[in-house]
Amino acid sequence: MSAGTGVSGNGGESKFARAEQAARFVLARTGLRPEIALVLGSGLGGFADELTEPVHIPYREIPGYPEPSAEGHVGRLVIGRVGGVPVAAMQGRVHLYEGLSPESVVFPMRVFGCMGIRAVILTNAAGGIARELKPGCLVVLQDHINLQGTNPLIGPNEDRLGTRFVDMTAAYDPRYQELALKEGRRLHLDVFGGVYAGLTGPAYETPAEIRYLRVIGADVVGMSTVAEVIAARHMGIRVLAISCVTNMAAGITGQSLSHAEVLETGERVKGQFIALLRAVIPHIADDLKESGGRTIER
Repeated sequence: MSAGTGVSGNGGESKFARAEQAARFVLARTGLRPEIALVLGSGLGGFADELTEPVHIPYREIPGYPEPSAEGHVGRLVIGRVGGVPVAAMQGRVHLYEGLSPESVVFPMRVFGCMGIRAVILTNAAGGIARELKPGCLVVLQDHINLQGTNPLIGPNEDRLGTRFVDMTAAYDPRYQELALKEGRRLHLDVFGGVYAGLTGPAYETPAEIRYLRVIGADVVGMSTVAEVIAARHMGIRVLAISCVTNMAAGITGQSLSHAEVLETGERVKGQFIALLRAVIPHIADDLKESGGRTIER
């Protein structure tokens, strides 16, 4: 299979073998060995430009790595440092709505696990459902509701990646939530805790669907993240996820929704978002040092 074409769901190679091959390719390009990774969503990829000692690897060069087609997703992996802490940052992700399989969507997360990543910070642009939210505020995810109609763990389990049945009780690490909320308030940011509803897209939700999501407990809604969190927890990777509210969901303001608004709001709050990530990453690094161990043995 050529690089950048996505991951086949069948064939002779196992999920682990494909992910391990890509991980070895990435690690051969840098002397850094990060234990923290970031996935930067729509309009939020600018954080990767802040890394020092950067090594840039286009997704198309990584064996099996899927390339994003959505605007605002650069399609590049950047390995570098944040305040001295080695990190791997994805500038853009792929989505189910691009016609990819769940396994393709989570393939980068599998690669992170094989690289030795132990904690991941997932970011996304989301629509605000809770009435106290407004465009530009940040929401530290406490839980999710999977309405994407699928799960990346369906099919034969790869025991070298993780156990068959995964506990999702604390899918979003409670300690990391606390750290992010504390640092956000210290920086005087508009930061909240909340529940993310994951749908497939690419159509935005209808006003009736937003009313339904509010009733079942969702605070924000988007088209990503859920599958990545499931795959991360399958491999024992700890998760922090932060949504940037880029627009209010359908029917709340009466205005039409557009991807241009998503990108514009992401650009407007980029400085606040970068400040929060810079504040949180050293704390996560310290926590990983104290806990010791690695996720997947390479």
